[in-house]
Amino acid sequence: MTHTEERYDVVVVGGGAAGLSAALILGRSRRRTLVVDAGEPRNAPAEHMHGVLSRDGESPAAYLEAGRREIAAYGVEWRDGRVTGAAPDGHDGFTVSLADGAAVGARRLIVTTGLVDELPKLDGVAERWGRDVLHCPYCHGWEVRDRAFGVIAHPAMPVHQALMVSLWSKDVTLFLHTVGELSAHDAALLDAAGVTVVEGEVAGLVVEDDRLTGVRLADGRVVARSVVFVGADRLLPRDGVLRQLGAALRETPFGEFVAVDGTGRTSVPGVWAAGNVTGPKEQVVDAVALGYRAGVTINNELLLGDLEDAVAGRPRG
Repeated sequence: MTHTEERYDVVVVGGGAAGLSAALILGRSRRRTLVVDAGEPRNAPAEHMHGVLSRDGESPAAYLEAGRREIAAYGVEWRDGRVTGAAPDGHDGFTVSLADGAAVGARRLIVTTGLVDELPKLDGVAERWGRDVLHCPYCHGWEVRDRAFGVIAHPAMPVHQALMVSLWSKDVTLFLHTVGELSAHDAALLDAAGVTVVEGEVAGLVVEDDRLTGVRLADGRVVARSVVFVGADRLLPRDGVLRQLGAALRETPFGEFVAVDGTGRTSVPGVWAAGNVTGPKEQVVDAVALGYRAGVTINNELLLGDLEDAVAGRPRG
């Protein structure tokens, strides 16, 4: 039997923006809270984050460090490590297992473990990711504005990204890569946006003096570009704990993600999820709001549940 070291009101699995936000409101609510974090933030390759009010241009690492200082001020505990599993403990709570063999108890769980971008296996993409190979114009478009953009078409949404980034540059080339013929409507939209279309499979990127200079096609052609936008081949949520607990999933255009309600509540009683583990579009500002909402909901549930138990003469959980 696994020995449970300590018991918390809430264990937050993942210490990114969503997890820190949940932990902050729970700490301020005087809930005994533990954050367990494996140190794998999705935005780690980016030098700066943008679109976050009052923190625009700050590095992701500095942002997270500030969050850790803030939650510590309210008594929230932090543990570097990886949660390997969770199971109901038979007492309206959970036993949370860690990779180092330890285990802790939790009355409630919030899973905020994010996702992994599985990048296209093209020469140069992984090496330049977050620098001059980008995926989100809202995150990085202003910093690379008016440069020569390339967009590698994604089979699920072949023209959307090219149309979007045309707001930041009038020199946009869409590489169809493995996408076949475009519909007449899509071709008309691209033409209206001033986007040039290049047929043929992409072989990789051309990098000179640590700078992206072009896109190389399989037939040997090179098209000069200084920035490339590309979507991940697959988005892999770190949802192992949620799946182990039997949380319901939902099908999206980007794959399966855990199903949650407006507060982050999953189908498993006592378990919430927030941030990119619930979907790929949540930016830092979204994750903060979702984490806050989950934290408030859990605090209210614990409060009212404890009061109902007191009225009924039941022992507190």
